Amino acid sequence: MQAKAPKYRFHKARDLAVVTIGGRDHYLGAYDSPESREKYHRLVAEFLAARSDPLPAISSPPAITITELIAKYWQFSKTYYVKNHQPTSELSAIKLALRFVRKLYGRTAAHEFSPKKLKAVQEAMIAHEMVRTLRTPDANGVVVESTKVVRRGLARRCINKLISRVRRMFAWAVEEELVAVEVHAALLRVSGLKKGKTAARETAPVTPVSEEHIAAVVSQVSPVIAVMIEIQRLCGARPQEVVQMRVCDIDCSGPIWEFRPPRHKTEHHDGDGPGHRERVIFLGPQCQRVLQPLLIAAREGYLFAPRSSGAVRTSTRTSGTERSLVERQSTSPTKKRVNAPPSEHYSVSSYRQAIRRACLRADIPVWKPNQLRHSRLTEIRKKFGLEASRVIGGHREVGVTQIYAEQDQGLARRIMEQIG
Repeated sequence: MQAKAPKYRFHKARDLAVVTIGGRDHYLGAYDSPESREKYHRLVAEFLAARSDPLPAISSPPAITITELIAKYWQFSKTYYVKNHQPTSELSAIKLALRFVRKLYGRTAAHEFSPKKLKAVQEAMIAHEMVRTLRTPDANGVVVESTKVVRRGLARRCINKLISRVRRMFAWAVEEELVAVEVHAALLRVSGLKKGKTAARETAPVTPVSEEHIAAVVSQVSPVIAVMIEIQRLCGARPQEVVQMRVCDIDCSGPIWEFRPPRHKTEHHDGDGPGHRERVIFLGPQCQRVLQPLLIAAREGYLFAPRSSGAVRTSTRTSGTERSLVERQSTSPTKKRVNAPPSEHYSVSSYRQAIRRACLRADIPVWKPNQLRHSRLTEIRKKFGLEASRVIGGHREVGVTQIYAEQDQGLARRIMEQIG
């Protein structure tokens, strides 16, 4: 009996001609083109010849499922996304992205994950509800649990980043020969969500924080947090760079001190060759006056630790501004945690949480530590130009600096006043 030839078909999702041979799709190029027809006839001829061959066909291994692929990729990620033997925050983002994929298509074969399925994952992220469990006592004193929807849907920019992580998993799968390259190539055709074109939630852009709001928070936080705020406001460092300041990483030999963070955000982009660049944060006279008491108290180790608050309060080397701040903080009652030893240093989350709680106590809009960096880089750009803002911010590309440092619209107004 003569074997039936596979059909020449049109694949609408990819806008390509396709033929399925042995359970595998072969994409032939533009539909109804001479090249695709030639490739089709060649593959069919080879298939029919193989069917008439008396030698037994070699069976292909079973297809890997999405759940199995996620498990393999997770094992790789735990060893790859590491800095100084510590997992990075990228792991949490990967886990969140792949959670949606596994929930929808966990049992689906990995080679069947198509652009339409990736779009379904996008829609699931848009509709996702973030809930909080509330425990309230009823009239009889029995604690009753209830859920409250805190927020509906992930933000558009967050969704785009999560989708890129899903694509990255399939790119890794291609490298490991777990899926065909066509699977990843098709996923690249899915566009990111555009502002105003979808139902995805939008977030407010990062803006500078006003001096009034900074002062209101400083009056509500501990002396060490107040110094951290002042240092970040002066030097424009990232929050993670401020919290990891150590005495051994600050070179005080010159008139301008140089702080070299042991870890920084973009260190994984640097190589070991001549293109290697280290992150250096320069600390001027104002920063030096603020840091001097902590340098003496710390001697070694981290500057910003919960245990150093008392040293800052009792130091006699503080300036007038810092002394008044210390006196004000020392008179306010503080709550001590029971059986909770002080941490080695503040973390970014504890630093951000301290500012958030201070904003709520001061009854002002909540701002985040990164807005201090935004404020400083914006000020530097207005006074010294975009390139100065770039080098102070530690950016390699000017385009990145433009995200943090707002354009000086006052300059545009002055120009148009003369020529417009």
